[in-house]
Amino acid sequence: MKMPALDLPPLDCPLCPRLAEFRAKARAKYPDWHNAPVMPFGPPQAGLLVVGLAPGLQGANRTGRPFTGDYAGDLLYATLLEFGLARGTYDRRPDDGLELVDCRISNAVKCVPPENKPTPQEIRVCNRFLQSELAAMPRLKVVLALGSIAHDAVLVASGLRKSAAKFGHGARHALPEGRVLFDSYHCSRYNTNTNRLTPAMFRDVVGKARLALGA
Repeated sequence: MKMPALDLPPLDCPLCPRLAEFRAKARAKYPDWHNAPVMPFGPPQAGLLVVGLAPGLQGANRTGRPFTGDYAGDLLYATLLEFGLARGTYDRRPDDGLELVDCRISNAVKCVPPENKPTPQEIRVCNRFLQSELAAMPRLKVVLALGSIAHDAVLVASGLRKSAAKFGHGARHALPEGRVLFDSYHCSRYNTNTNRLTPAMFRDVVGKARLALGA
């Protein structure tokens, strides 16, 4: 079966004026940064899709690769490596040679938002791209949502209402087409510093997602 074409935002995406203005200001201040929508990382044939909130200003917005360049990436990629969902070495830069194995990473919102807080309207506008990503992954079995916004975005992109499943760390939910959604608190520095999320808690959820992938 032929998969639908992947719909991704252009590098100069104008759909969210506030985000476009914020990118322009960052580009003027840091011209050597990526400063554009951040595209998914990992093979489209993957069985696992990790969905975060949005690029961090000095993380993915700087480097152009999801979760690359900030603390959240340190924990995420170390855990993926531990469970065989990545190989190589993560070094906070997109040319570190790291490869994902049966895993792909994206965000609910593709552009960096001020104060890391996209508006509800921006989340709705960008959901078309996440919907396209889900449709263009023929072997997708498991989605891991990092945080409640990513959780809601996955539900909407899957054709469900937000009320269809309540976010909860470690929770597992059924999605259409036999897919499964796992929830985790976001692996941000704030959450780990406040012990809302510990590395052990995060490993537990990623381990369950890995197990759900099967052999």
